[in-house]
Amino acid sequence: MRQFQPGGRMERGSGATFKDLKKSASVGRLFKLIWKLYKGRIAAVLLCIVISSVTSVASALFTRNLIDDYILPMLDSPAISGLFGDVGVGPDYGPLAFAILRLSAVLLAGIIAGYLSSMLMIKVGQGTMLRLRRDMFQHMEKLPLRYFDSHSHGDVMSTFTNDVDTLRQVIGSTVPNLFSAMITLCATFVSMIALSIPLTIVTMGIAAIMFYATRKLGSLSKVYFKQRQENLGAVNGFIEEMVSGQKVVKVYCHEKQAMEQFAELNEKLRKSVFNANKITSIVMPVNHNLGNFGYVLLAVIGALIAIKGLDGAFFRGLDGTMLTLGTLVSFLTLQRNFTRPISQISNEINSLVMASAGSDRVYAMLDEIAQEDKGDVTLESNGKGSWQWKDGEKKVPLEGLVSLQDVDFGYVPEKQVLYDITLTAYPGQKIAFVGGTGAGKTTITNLINRFYEIQDGTILYDGFPVSGISLDSLRRSLGTVLQETHLFSGTVMENIRYGRLDATDEECKAAARLVCADQFIRRLPLGYETMLNADGSNLSQGERQLLAIARAAVADPPVLILDEATSSIDTRTEKLIQKGMDSLMKGRTSFVIAHRLSTVRNADYIMVMDKGRIIERGKHEELLALKGKYYELYTGNEIS
Repeated sequence: MRQFQPGGRMERGSGATFKDLKKSASVGRLFKLIWKLYKGRIAAVLLCIVISSVTSVASALFTRNLIDDYILPMLDSPAISGLFGDVGVGPDYGPLAFAILRLSAVLLAGIIAGYLSSMLMIKVGQGTMLRLRRDMFQHMEKLPLRYFDSHSHGDVMSTFTNDVDTLRQVIGSTVPNLFSAMITLCATFVSMIALSIPLTIVTMGIAAIMFYATRKLGSLSKVYFKQRQENLGAVNGFIEEMVSGQKVVKVYCHEKQAMEQFAELNEKLRKSVFNANKITSIVMPVNHNLGNFGYVLLAVIGALIAIKGLDGAFFRGLDGTMLTLGTLVSFLTLQRNFTRPISQISNEINSLVMASAGSDRVYAMLDEIAQEDKGDVTLESNGKGSWQWKDGEKKVPLEGLVSLQDVDFGYVPEKQVLYDITLTAYPGQKIAFVGGTGAGKTTITNLINRFYEIQDGTILYDGFPVSGISLDSLRRSLGTVLQETHLFSGTVMENIRYGRLDATDEECKAAARLVCADQFIRRLPLGYETMLNADGSNLSQGERQLLAIARAAVADPPVLILDEATSSIDTRTEKLIQKGMDSLMKGRTSFVIAHRLSTVRNADYIMVMDKGRIIERGKHEELLALKGKYYELYTGNEIS
């Protein structure tokens, strides 16, 4: 089963540390990219976060002044005797109102700074995702087919969606929150020391206990989160296979077994998620209660110091004042501000470390070695309706002479699939490849296209090594109909025009008529303007293949590669299309991989392949006369 590994945001509380974070170089690369793209905005965000954090601490410190400088003096205001008893002189609210206005202005500045930092980070996050996805897609287009042979489509799609989205969460939320928490911690710690050293020592002890509890509980859930990701990958992989293989499931009445297997995988996922979240959900209540315990403990200790009037440099603040009621209330507020960021930092580090897995996958794709294109020979029109090669100042007419000399190839170094392939296709010749499954027929045409690089030997195209021809020019000169037909979402006309984007509607229709596709297209609800579903699922396999052939025809290439182009077309239609195919191949060098040997009888040369070697070559009649492998394939009679 293909295991689809999602890159979505991980759960928190998995026991991550800064040491874990340092192991991921991709996170550093991501931050360097962000800084490079948005230096000004990042600097503005950092300034806004500092302002927001400082205003939060300032509001806590104001509580001390509010009580000691305003409320308590008001309570001590002198009273005068009146007819109905003592009447207060009436406190002066002016200074208090002015102080509250000053605080309001400070808090308003903090609110504005917080809003601006959020807006700026949204732009930074979305802009970074735009850049990453664009770079990934551009790089993916340059990757060799070898990469897609070793990576499932679902896995590649997950990198573009889930993994990149994980980074968005980190950039837009985690990093700003982490920086804000650290600034708040530093500002709060300095403020607490300024107010009371004894109470600060008690607070630090409680914070150490909270941090230890968070780390201990987090490490217990680590193994369960690993199981969760593995089980989630298994469930997603199974769903992907079942959706893509629904026809097979229904044909073989496998619905019940599929549901049972899904239920088993889903239950494993449920258990692992439950166990992981069970431990993680304890972290916040434990921290919350430890914070409450610390709050009460500080209140008791602070009250004892204030009531007993303990004096001395140790019990005084940095400004030399004794611990007052206002100082104690302010300190208790700061204690809340201090313990909250500790839990926040632990959680955000976990989120950052877990998201590093997404960045690792993103940069793993970006670090894949792109297919080298060192070719400097290009293709251009000669202005007379034909093409020519341009090698510096030298210009050579494109004739279609293709030669393979002693070519060896293996998809992996330890397993060779082609041995000593030597052949020459002269301009206008039709070369056919026949043989059993896995004989290497398609591999040869893939090498001409440079979908893969040969290990040994030479492939020449009009005298130029194909490695010396730019990839765009090489593939523009080759019209290819692949064995696996792929159509895109869009109209029939757009899919035909994919072969040559500047083709007119009439040229597209002429190509369709040439390959006998026009007849079925006109029967569609909107003819050439009929919209096709993903991969043309609203057409039959044969109709999809006819459109693929029409797409190659409209490209009007000098050389054609037809990889079992008529394998999904019925015999009657094949006879009709053969005339069009012959007209299409006339004057063009053509390589044909044949599923039905009757279609290659008129080939100039037939290459019979077996186990990666050309074992026979010649015309149809010559090969029949040999009574060898070709004779066996054509007649179905095994020669003893």
